[in-house]
Amino acid sequence: MSTKRGSGTTPLDRLKTHYDDVDLTCPKCGYEDADGHWRVQTSGKEVHYQHLCPSCGASRRRTIRL
Repeated sequence: MSTKRGSGTTPLDRLKTHYDDVDLTCPKCGYEDADGHWRVQTSGKEVHYQHLCPSCGASRRRTIRL
């Protein structure tokens, strides 16, 4: 069984890796951010994922409540 590079050890790490692998095209302007990544912050009760489009500056967010 193979594992992707940087796939993480927790389900939340794996979700970030998923976003980094498949969800980097801006829905607003269509720019594909091939070198981009999602930022992650947690408040203890929620995990916030955010991606900023380098072309148009649009911000996309995903929130997971724990």
